[in-house]
Amino acid sequence: MKEVNNREKQAGIIPEADIDTYMKILGLDTCADMIVGDAMNRGISGGEKKRLTTGEMIVGPTRALFMDEISNGLDSSTTFQIVTCLQQLTHIADSTILVSLLQPAPETFDLFDDIILMAEGKIAYHGPRSYVLEFFEHCGFKCPPRKGVADFLQEVCVLFNICSKL
Repeated sequence: MKEVNNREKQAGIIPEADIDTYMKILGLDTCADMIVGDAMNRGISGGEKKRLTTGEMIVGPTRALFMDEISNGLDSSTTFQIVTCLQQLTHIADSTILVSLLQPAPETFDLFDDIILMAEGKIAYHGPRSYVLEFFEHCGFKCPPRKGVADFLQEVCVLFNICSKL
């Protein structure tokens, strides 16, 4: 952010403050002068379109966002970038964002403060991310040393589904 601000000052660019902040947080400043695109025109990439949609949602007095499966069709790197932007937004704007993700990469999972794990429509866990392994270990499920936490939790939820059907 500091580097981008310095370059703007050197070039004599004075952007509108609120919009500029969101564009930089979402990483849209690099495609600000491009068309979005449609069936006939290529336009911005799929990841940029997701970030643009996120930007449209967060502009304004929104204090809570509910976002469902935002990673569909995206690679793990782009998903990580978007969740990083959302994390920064929650801290800057003091807002709440509830995001559902299926199979997040470990580095994306680590960005969340709190998590809600659901299985068969029931909450299996709701609380701080930092406490989830201890919680499930107390329930008799220990995460193997080389297994990612998100993968382990997905397996635990599958077991929770099986057990709830018995």
